[in-house]
Amino acid sequence: MNISSEIQLDLQELTVAELVVRAQSDDREAFGELFARFRPAIVAGAMSRVRNADEADELAQDVFIQAMQKIRQLRVPEAFGGWLRQIVHRMAINRVTRNRSAVSCDPETLEATCVVNHSPDDVAQGREQAAAVRNSIDRLGALDQETLTAFYLNGQTLIEMSNEFQAPIGTIKRRLHVARKRLAKEMDWLQAAV
Repeated sequence: MNISSEIQLDLQELTVAELVVRAQSDDREAFGELFARFRPAIVAGAMSRVRNADEADELAQDVFIQAMQKIRQLRVPEAFGGWLRQIVHRMAINRVTRNRSAVSCDPETLEATCVVNHSPDDVAQGREQAAAVRNSIDRLGALDQETLTAFYLNGQTLIEMSNEFQAPIGTIKRRLHVARKRLAKEMDWLQAAV
């Protein structure tokens, strides 16, 4: 029997609390044993939250990385299992929230899925309104134009816009709100001029 298998046998005989104390003293083998013991339960817990096997496996790995980095913060070594479950819960919420895609629909998709018979008058009026909206957008500032065009004409999600404009989602929402108000004022001004 070689030394590493002797160490492995010794580690398998230790309690969770003993392994945690060793891991808190930078014993990587002890943390590896904790990983081996708790991984199936953590993957199952992650799976119940993210509902995707690959995501659950990745989340479990992230949980153990987090646990390894913060194991010294665990004051009650016997509570390791519950502590890990709390980490899974928090990280799963973060992952699901971050990965939830905002849904938007481009005009072509809407047209393709909606069945409405328009009269020639409706079509002409719709074109006039579309032209008025485009003209009003053209009179707005560059940032308002880019924001409205990205969201309404290009069908970008808030997340995609956040990445493109390199701004937080809250900022993008505020920009959309302000741009809509400015567009409404511009449209009112246009209607009053006609």
